Amino acid sequence: MSNDTDLIKLYSARILALAADIPHLGRLDVPDASVTRRSPLCGSSVTVDVRVAGGQLTALGQDVKACALGQAAAAITAEASEGVTLETVQKGRDQLKAMLKGKGGVPDAPFDGFEVLTPAVEYKNRHASILLSIEALAEAMDSAIS
Repeated sequence: MSNDTDLIKLYSARILALAADIPHLGRLDVPDASVTRRSPLCGSSVTVDVRVAGGQLTALGQDVKACALGQAAAAITAEASEGVTLETVQKGRDQLKAMLKGKGGVPDAPFDGFEVLTPAVEYKNRHASILLSIEALAEAMDSAIS
């Protein structure tokens, strides 16, 4: 497969559509916790605001300044996050890391939407941007619960 074909596959129409329609954009007025994560390699950043009640996410807001892959990952994270627990987010994050390292399959539901990013496994320089949103969500929920 040529390099151009690989890049076309990486930036598929599905990934670009996700990047163009990120749910829960915007900051929460009164979050229980906020976390900003930044990828030093590419400069992408994500700020996640959360409200948590009874151990479950009740509200999410995010400010996403990232490449198309980081934006798509933020969209997938936001779509899957309604009502999740910290443990579910941590499991999804860990499974996504394993998938990107080629050491695991697609994360379990509700984070199985990350399947669309399997072509990025070969692009290690994109992994940090892809992980920003779910890592920030896990950190923010942990902070809100603690």
